[in-house]
Amino acid sequence: MPKRLLFFCLPILALIVFLPTRPVIGRDERVPVHQAVEIETLVNEAAETIESKGRTAFPEFRRKNSPWRYGDVYLFVVDMQGIVLFNAAHPNREGRDLLQEHDAAGKQFHKDFIGVVRESGSGWVDYMFPRPRRSTPEVKWSYVCATIVDGTPALVGAGVYVE
Repeated sequence: MPKRLLFFCLPILALIVFLPTRPVIGRDERVPVHQAVEIETLVNEAAETIESKGRTAFPEFRRKNSPWRYGDVYLFVVDMQGIVLFNAAHPNREGRDLLQEHDAAGKQFHKDFIGVVRESGSGWVDYMFPRPRRSTPEVKWSYVCATIVDGTPALVGAGVYVE
């Protein structure tokens, strides 16, 4: 096999082998690619909507059975100091400083959200969090993306619970 063909085929083979699920950072639980792409698309579109509409987009994001909120999927918005600006499923968290909050495993996931956004602009964070209307924490992967809310640097995110 010519070297050129080998250099072309190896990266493609690596993608086929390693791309069936993502993200694969941290714990062993994985998110199927179709769900990861769905969440990333939702969050990126929400970031654009927030930048154009500001907080006036929040009531639209809160509406159940909409493109923004369905099943266990919902949006949340946090400023870069850890203040929750919006949470569709848990409105009681809004206005609270949750930077120091720990999940059931002791992980400060809001710090991780902010760190990912500061470092890369967007990315995935895994943590333990209860589904809406439940109290037992489960593994959740959230995708977060930088945005600007009425002039305030923030992040918007949504996640998927690992089955």
